[in-house]
Amino acid sequence: MIVSLKWLSSFIDLSGLSTEDIIDQMVRCGFEVESVEKIGEGTNLIVGEVLECKDHPNSDHLHVTKTDIGSEVLNIVCGAPNCRKGLKVIVAQVGAKLPGGEIKAGVIRGEASNGMLCSLKELGVPENLLSDDSPSQNGIEELDDRFNVGDTDILNKLGYEDTILDVSIYANRPDCLSMFAMAKEIGAILNRKVDLPEFDGKANIGEKSSFRLSSESKNCPHFLAKVVRNVTIKESPDWMKEHLRANGIKCINNLVDISNYVMLETGQPLHFYDLRTNPNLNITVKDDYEGKYTALDGIEYSIEKGDLMITSDDMPIGIAGIMGGDNTKILDDTTGLIIEAALFDHAQIRRTSNRLGLQTEAAARYAKGLEPLSQNKAVDRAVDLLIQCADANGFEETVEYGKPDYEPYEISESLSHLNTLIGKEYTMDEAVDVMHRLGFDCRVEGDMFITSIPSYRAMDLKIPEDIDEEIVRLTDFDDLTSTLPLMPQTVGKLSTAQKNRRVIRNLLTSHGFNETSNYTLVSDDYIKDALLPAGEAVAMVSPLSDARKYCRTSLMNSLLEALGYNLDHGNSNVKLFEISKVYAKDIEEERLGVLMEGNLMESKVKHLSIVSDFYVIKGIITEILSKMGYEMGRVAVKENSLDTVHFHPYQSAVLMMDNKLLGIFGKIHPVYAKSKKLDDVYYAEVMLDVVNNAKASKVKAPVISKYPSVSRDVSVLVRDDVKASDLINAIKKAGGNLVKSSKVFDVYQGEHIEEGYKSVSLNIVYENKEKTLKTEDVNPVHEAVVNAIMNKFDGRQR
Repeated sequence: MIVSLKWLSSFIDLSGLSTEDIIDQMVRCGFEVESVEKIGEGTNLIVGEVLECKDHPNSDHLHVTKTDIGSEVLNIVCGAPNCRKGLKVIVAQVGAKLPGGEIKAGVIRGEASNGMLCSLKELGVPENLLSDDSPSQNGIEELDDRFNVGDTDILNKLGYEDTILDVSIYANRPDCLSMFAMAKEIGAILNRKVDLPEFDGKANIGEKSSFRLSSESKNCPHFLAKVVRNVTIKESPDWMKEHLRANGIKCINNLVDISNYVMLETGQPLHFYDLRTNPNLNITVKDDYEGKYTALDGIEYSIEKGDLMITSDDMPIGIAGIMGGDNTKILDDTTGLIIEAALFDHAQIRRTSNRLGLQTEAAARYAKGLEPLSQNKAVDRAVDLLIQCADANGFEETVEYGKPDYEPYEISESLSHLNTLIGKEYTMDEAVDVMHRLGFDCRVEGDMFITSIPSYRAMDLKIPEDIDEEIVRLTDFDDLTSTLPLMPQTVGKLSTAQKNRRVIRNLLTSHGFNETSNYTLVSDDYIKDALLPAGEAVAMVSPLSDARKYCRTSLMNSLLEALGYNLDHGNSNVKLFEISKVYAKDIEEERLGVLMEGNLMESKVKHLSIVSDFYVIKGIITEILSKMGYEMGRVAVKENSLDTVHFHPYQSAVLMMDNKLLGIFGKIHPVYAKSKKLDDVYYAEVMLDVVNNAKASKVKAPVISKYPSVSRDVSVLVRDDVKASDLINAIKKAGGNLVKSSKVFDVYQGEHIEEGYKSVSLNIVYENKEKTLKTEDVNPVHEAVVNAIMNKFDGRQR
């Protein structure tokens, strides 16, 4: 935010304060001053008149002048092309100190020179503050009849004697992007009275209007328009031009200057349309326009759907919140205008501004947010200045679409809470005084002081602690008593989630896996192809690129991208995992992604390898759960009917824990893998929040039986739709506690097996922890197991 001390002094009495004093106070109260720049500086300056101007005898571009400064006539050599007899000029006398150095008497190519005829640029006035036709653009400044020979108050009369502060505005204080709010803030900091112009209600004039105003976009909730039938184009008053120049804004004419001036004062961007360009008196805000549009800067921009456009009779007349259109601009012969003041969605304005590469003062203010009532204030002030500076009349009533989203509110705080929080003994008078310095109405009720929050502070003052912050900010931080914080004693230990992460990392790295850390922000393609998405994806308001537009809702595509990168760089047998959070609207989940390609383990010397497959990745996941203390009896492995787009339908499964979805694992579907230019890949994604929220059992070492076990094999012929897990469950149920374990060691379909059936071979281990089992103990149980299989699954023993 550019703050002109000269403009500021029109609202606050700054006498007795140096620039350094003001800056120190602002910094102490939370405003960082990034730079200080003087507009126009120089000592020992005086107005002179060129009495004689001759060509230098030894130069083809220099002039030798005799210049009257009142007290004497000086010989001065000048190289400006516009130097001539009779010109009133700025003379820097010998000893004058200018931004470029000190002026000294000397001899230039044989001619004495006792001073310097100056341009404004040589006095430190930035080139962008000079008008295009200013003599100082290419020569010395030409003074008008306001100046007399011998005058010394030159820069002040020209309006170029000012000090400019570049103040950094924090995200929670967009109100300070207006000069009025900044004046109130600095007045509170300096504890000095602030006198702002009165203009409230100035726009409440005019005859009934036929103007039609509407919005077809949710991103424009409030819009004001006012027709002014008669205005006069002329030069703006000097004070307005000075303030605009100080903010780096070129002066055009009184109408354009007023719209810019009101924006600087109130923080609300305004736009004036030439009334002749809108004969049917209507404006509609749309966000579905597509095509080319030429803005005020004469550049053609590509407008896309979503960009807010101001239209009239379905024709665009401005890029909402950023820049007006070339087809409706104020011209030198404009006699009537339409005032526009609107509230647009800050995120959409930022997106459009960034995409178009069109950074304007209006866009910067919209992007940071506007105070709720700024549209009404801006129209009031615009009408006030149009009457003063443009002889405006023929007003129509203000037309309004929507209403400001603001209701007056109060914040109640107690003195005891304030003192407890800040650690200082404030009195009620001190607290109330700060509120009054800020311009807030405040009343006291016992230990409570109740503050009415004005609309321009509604964006950052929400809770009692915000009021406390204002009080401590505007009183001396150095007066705060140093106290030790009260810290409750707690036992330092890992949370369940931290313990589980440690177990996962230790186990997977011991199996040769590498942990990855991928981007949380991903492209639209990743969102569309998400595995078990957490929910509706959250889009960034202002993404750096389309590849980093959304928060990812699953981990799989990120790990597949990392795998592709490793394979492209010659790595093989890639084993990766990632523990990270995924995000959706109002949802945050922690997940584990495990990916395998090639061999889990390999020994070329011994010609041994463990090839990655369904059973390997299943074993890894179940081992992780077991190590974390979750008994496998609580975990169910079920057929995958959840996602057969990303996973092979016959080589994948779903994990359930306590009847909750825990994850999915298996072989990536060959079609999907091919789309990623990959071959055989095995992947698992586990919802760690389900694990972390479940109560784990203590990990116990199994007791080794003192007695030998008995192993029996059995082969049964069953239908091919019978699941191995169902067979194992039937064995456990029929064999009871005597069955130590059971597993499938062979499945056969083919010759000698009738169609629709399969041969399943199982190994069953029987064990009694209290005695040695004999044949007569095992046979009845084994027979019961076989009969159970036969009866339940209509099987036959082979």
